[in-house]
Order: sequence, then C-alpha cells, then structure tokens
Amino acid sequence: MTDGLRRLLDEAAIKEVHLRYCRAVDRMDWDLLRSCYHPEAVDDHGSFVGGVEEFVAWLARMLPLLASTTHFTANQLVEVDGDRAWMESYTRAYHRIAATAEAPAADYVLNLRYVDQLERRDGRWRVLERVVVHDSERFDPVAGAPVEPGANGRPGARDRTDPSYRRPLP
Repeated sequence: MTDGLRRLLDEAAIKEVHLRYCRAVDRMDWDLLRSCYHPEAVDDHGSFVGGVEEFVAWLARMLPLLASTTHFTANQLVEVDGDRAWMESYTRAYHRIAATAEAPAADYVLNLRYVDQLERRDGRWRVLERVVVHDSERFDPVAGAPVEPGANGRPGARDRTDPSYRRPLP
C-alpha cells in the first residue's frame, strides 16, 4: 500500500470516529459513544471535563431534558503521524428545548469545533483527548404552534428503535 493511500484510509477512519460520535449523542447510544474513545480518554466540553464514563453519565442526565439534538459536521482537518493523529471538526449542533407553560420551544444553536487527539490501537482509531470550542451560540424561539416530531413524516427516535439502526437495509 502506498503512503498516500494509507494516509487517505487513516483520514477516512478518523473522520468516521467523529461521525459516530455525533450519531451516538443524537441517538443517546451510550455504547456507540464509548466506542469513539479510548478508556482513559479525557473530554473537555467546557461545562464538563472528565473521563469517558463520567462523560456518558453526564450526557445520560442532560440529553433527556432536551426534545432532540442534531449535529451537522462540515470541515474536518486531519493530520496523521504514525499511530497518532490530530483532528479539528467544525460542527453545528441544534438542541431543541421543549415548550413549557412559561416559554415557547427554542433551538439552542451552537457553532462548535471539536479539537481531538486520536490514537490508533489494534488497528482502530479512537479519541484520546477532546476539547470542544464554542465559537458562537444563540437561542432561536420556535415560531408558531409546535409540530410533533414525525407529524409530517416518519418520526425519529433517540434510541435503537430509530430507523437508522435497521439492518440490512430494505
């Protein structure tokens, strides 16, 4: 295998770690989330800094308070040096806050950058250290009457009952 091909394959595998992370958070799939990190990894989300199991427990408490989350990843810059790598992933995250008697529904929108140190072990890339940078944040009130998820199509689920978990595909 050429060096160029090896680099491209490594970059694809590293980028896929971040995409799995986004899916894990949006579907609240804690096993998938754990698979993105080495056991001794440290995640620094600003309001949370700690190990993988503490991070999973923190998200398991926080995410059910939201109606939904959706992460979109755009630019991803990867630098590989043997079995170690650095990646910066630009992400827009939407966190839907359900309406209450006191306030309408709102989207908490964040422009984030995930700055990761990764390591390949036993042929698998995983995050060793993550710092989440908040470039901007805003709250967008949801105008009009609330529409239930799936009212105009197939509803998603924040667990393994979501249609994306069906295998094989029809």
